[in-house]
Amino acid sequence: MILLRFLLVAICVLYIVRSLARIFLPMLFQGMINKAQQQQHKQNYQQQPNRPEGRIKVDYIPPAKKNTVPDSEGDFIDYEEVK
Repeated sequence: MILLRFLLVAICVLYIVRSLARIFLPMLFQGMINKAQQQQHKQNYQQQPNRPEGRIKVDYIPPAKKNTVPDSEGDFIDYEEVK
């Protein structure tokens, strides 16, 4: 009898938790999404400096690549695979 009562209470509790989760989780996630969008909007607004239109600003120029193999090392020989 105790096992039957435990199972009945457990099923009722799980059903109630599931119902509440369906109601409150979407509202919670929507609030989190709205907050993240507002923060993203603020960051985008703060990052855009007032520049004249048509101007380009380069923040990073990669270093020039050095040729690791000198030209005097030899020539590349093309080959074919023989099966």
